[in-house]
Amino acid sequence: MSIALATKFAPYTDELFKAESKISLLTNTDFDWSGAHTVKVWKISTAAMQDYARNVASDAESFPVSRFGNLADLSASTEEMVLSKDRSFIFNVDRLDTDETAQQVEAAKALAREVREVVIPEVDSYVYGKMRTGAGTKAAAAELTAENIYAKILTGSETLDDNEIPDTDRVIVVSPATYTLLKKAVGETAYNDVDAELRALGVVSMLDGMKVVKVPASRLPVNFGFMIAHPSATVAPVKLEDYGVHDDTPLSSGSIVTGRIVYDAFVLDNKAKGIYYQPVQASGSSGDSGASGASGTSN
Repeated sequence: MSIALATKFAPYTDELFKAESKISLLTNTDFDWSGAHTVKVWKISTAAMQDYARNVASDAESFPVSRFGNLADLSASTEEMVLSKDRSFIFNVDRLDTDETAQQVEAAKALAREVREVVIPEVDSYVYGKMRTGAGTKAAAAELTAENIYAKILTGSETLDDNEIPDTDRVIVVSPATYTLLKKAVGETAYNDVDAELRALGVVSMLDGMKVVKVPASRLPVNFGFMIAHPSATVAPVKLEDYGVHDDTPLSSGSIVTGRIVYDAFVLDNKAKGIYYQPVQASGSSGDSGASGASGTSN
């Protein structure tokens, strides 16, 4: 005779692991989109240095407009930042589903899960993609190894130095694969010099004064090796985050959960050199298929 064995459901949901966003370390929110869909910022030119005309006769053939040199007008132009990402979601949580799953299918928990597992990864991927595309320097695609990774990063840091990017607050973004190579290259020393506050923000090490953050490959562009960025270069506004649980609607016997987020990312024209991007060479290719066709150094 067979015996029907009991099945018990524990009041527990096996949630997916999801990494926290590191975007706040790499970007800024210096501009305010309140009451506007577009923000314009000015770009003003400068004047070239000239030789002062001391002890030169004013009627001399080569005498400039003034003793300070030829008079030049400054140019003023603008760059426009228009928010392009207006995204939303909606789903239903039936009242009986909540009751008959020991409260595991519950609207507030489902909303938090949606933000953690869907919204944040989408925003991260978009921002990293915009930074890659807008990087002022894109190195040629290369195979990264434990033997060359440190030298490649030093080359990126040197490039930022030559472009007079502040040497404070720089951040190195690495994929897990690049992180493994870097750890093999520099050993454990760099990984012990991170205080608890920085670790809470997602910093895994300090390298030559730069914070190193590790980002899941699924949130990074294809063939991403590493990127060095100064946070002043990229503006990443989130104008609207509107999430709600609607318990009394004719659409459902339960809760309707909605969400909307308006966001974007912009690399400022005059600060693009504050981003250095190093792609890895695609398998079977000599170019960087993940860098919008850009390989080599661009200015």
